[in-house]
Amino acid sequence: MADVAALYSDRVTQGALTHDPAQEAVLPEFQRIADALAQPVRRGFFRRAPEPPKGLYIWGGVGRGKSMLMDLFVEALGDLPVRRVHFHAFMQEIHAAMHQARKRGVDDAIAPVAADVAKAVRCLAFDEMQITDITDAMIVGRLFEALFKAGVVVVTTSNRVPDDLYKNGLNRQIFVPFIDMLKARMVVHELAGPTDYRQNRLGGAQVYFTPAGAAARAALDGIWRDLSGGKAGELVLTVHGRMVVLPAFRNGVARASFYELCGRPLGPADYLAIAGAVRVLILDDIPRLSRSNFNEAKRFVTLIDALYEARVRLICSAAAEPEMLYVEGEGTFEFERTASRLREMQAEDWGV
Repeated sequence: MADVAALYSDRVTQGALTHDPAQEAVLPEFQRIADALAQPVRRGFFRRAPEPPKGLYIWGGVGRGKSMLMDLFVEALGDLPVRRVHFHAFMQEIHAAMHQARKRGVDDAIAPVAADVAKAVRCLAFDEMQITDITDAMIVGRLFEALFKAGVVVVTTSNRVPDDLYKNGLNRQIFVPFIDMLKARMVVHELAGPTDYRQNRLGGAQVYFTPAGAAARAALDGIWRDLSGGKAGELVLTVHGRMVVLPAFRNGVARASFYELCGRPLGPADYLAIAGAVRVLILDDIPRLSRSNFNEAKRFVTLIDALYEARVRLICSAAAEPEMLYVEGEGTFEFERTASRLREMQAEDWGV
């Protein structure tokens, strides 16, 4: 097992990271957990398993380095049984596992699912914990209670302070005990550094590439590698019982083609879910729009509205400049607002 602070120092020395006092201040918390997890778990008739260490809940604005620090922590654990996963993806897995448990006739589906998770890992490292779905809100309290009881240590990042999770959600009073449990079982640490490193990487950079083609694709490939570290997996969102798939996702950054998001029968709820799950969307190959692809155009307008309202950073390639994407057919007048928003979203200071 490696030392978290030593890994951080090495990255700074190599020039891969910039020394940041706010980031450095949270390293002892990671090391505290790593040291505790490194202790052997001895069980027997006459000895109890040691009390697991408190977990860690890091919150703060986007681009402050929360995900990067999580990666360092997981790297430092070496061969210890830890799983690093995006919170949305984890909850989708839980729902699927509970569905299978119910098919086997299990009355309380949460118990066996939590037990299976606890058998596989000693630490769960979640990226971007947020609760926006009422079905998640209804089960997450009992799920985490079972995980904590089984000795699983939870480390998570979030853009929100715990008290703001599921804010204004339906039946939120049922969810509040989960917040209290998080604060009791985890150290809450605000990563309040002044620098938005993600924004700095994009600051002044081109984010709208036209025409779409080999050069634009190569540019988007470079941005994707920079923002994602070249590692990605699918993110599957469940919206009203349907699965919405983002084919490439990592650390709040997603990549998809126009036809993957607008060529399929998705609606406003789907696009709102996407906008709530990602902070940066790289969208490839926006075509010219007209009456020949009117349905795709309508979906694109709805997607841009959702991204705009959520202040998601959009990086894209397109067949033409925004004002020339939709120049004939029904809907050209309505598209003027979308073109204006596409322009506004190219501003250096766009995004949260």
